[in-house]
Amino acid sequence: MLIKAIVIFILILIFASLFSALVFLFKDKGRGKRVAAALTWRIGLSITLFLLLMAGFYFGIIPP
Repeated sequence: MLIKAIVIFILILIFASLFSALVFLFKDKGRGKRVAAALTWRIGLSITLFLLLMAGFYFGIIPP
């Protein structure tokens, strides 16, 4: 149950980062660095989620 909560929390963070990048894109009109920073966070969170899921499968925390 804990792993499900962690996965859902990371997914919410990924969507929040994506939405903030969209807001920064409209506010800065493509001239700022905040869009790139938000998308970098999204990529980092996505990789973290992927590695967490792979480790969960490997160690048997998440059943196949």
